[in-house]
Amino acid sequence: MELYLDSVKIDEIKEANALGYLTGLTTTPTFMFREGIKDIDATMVEISHIVNILQVEALGSNASEIIEEAHRLVNLGLDPKKTVFKIPISLEGTKACNKLFNEGLMVNLHLVYTLQQAYMAFAAGATYVCPLVGRLQDQGHDALGLIMDCVEVVEKYNYHTKIMFSSVRHIEHVKNALTIGAHACTVPWPVMKSLTDNQLTRIGTEEFFRHTNLLNTKVGDITRKNNIILNASATIKDALLEMTKSKVGAIIAVNSQNKLHRIFTDGDLRRILESKHGNIMDIKLSELESNTPKSISASDSLLDAQAKFKEAKVDTLVVKDGDVILGLVDIQDII
Repeated sequence: MELYLDSVKIDEIKEANALGYLTGLTTTPTFMFREGIKDIDATMVEISHIVNILQVEALGSNASEIIEEAHRLVNLGLDPKKTVFKIPISLEGTKACNKLFNEGLMVNLHLVYTLQQAYMAFAAGATYVCPLVGRLQDQGHDALGLIMDCVEVVEKYNYHTKIMFSSVRHIEHVKNALTIGAHACTVPWPVMKSLTDNQLTRIGTEEFFRHTNLLNTKVGDITRKNNIILNASATIKDALLEMTKSKVGAIIAVNSQNKLHRIFTDGDLRRILESKHGNIMDIKLSELESNTPKSISASDSLLDAQAKFKEAKVDTLVVKDGDVILGLVDIQDII
């Protein structure tokens, strides 16, 4: 099924065309009016240089005027091999369509609301016939049934005309176009942008990124090193100040030989508050019992760190490069 963008906004036309696989663009005078475009000819020429195929209105009150307008647009600079002239369905419109078809030009007979109108377009040689699904449904008509009937007639009688599903309002319309066999669909940019969106896809993609990151990133790449290590002669007050700066609920205390004395955590602080009375802020870290915190190598992956967090049931790990203490990694860094 051919995919067209339905728009006249230059920015979104460029953005959509950059996808690389759109068949082309459809426009209407109504779009021009809504966007306040005053120089329609210049805008059409500009757009024709961006897109592969441009479907543009050729208006006239009779066949001669319609044909004259199509020729004028070609003389304006539109490539006749890349331009489809949109003509509202009517007897004069079908007459003009047939003459333009015999000249080798492409025509879209649109504003089609019945199978009888579509049949006249087929017979006239229209390249596209464009029923307006959204508008028909607004009036309570079976628009999808009309599209199916048009497709069936084209295939039954071997007409070369393509049925274009137009007046798309939401992504379900695009699904409808696919399932009922429309040959082309013209879609507004907001709807087109949402066609690839799905919550389950987002969740799966995020999981792939997370797992790739866990496998490829080393613990040393995310190790917190600033305001993480203190001499054991420092006080609890000093430790809390550094923990506030680092925004990590732990600090490493080392002795004068730079060997690990203990890790001090906000959990330790709560336990000290419960067990001791008076001013505890001046207690030195060296006065606290030494402990042996869980550690991990800087060369290990985040996946290894994730497993160690789970196994050890801790929130922080001391990161080492051999016997050298580098800093801490917090479980939130992995999450």
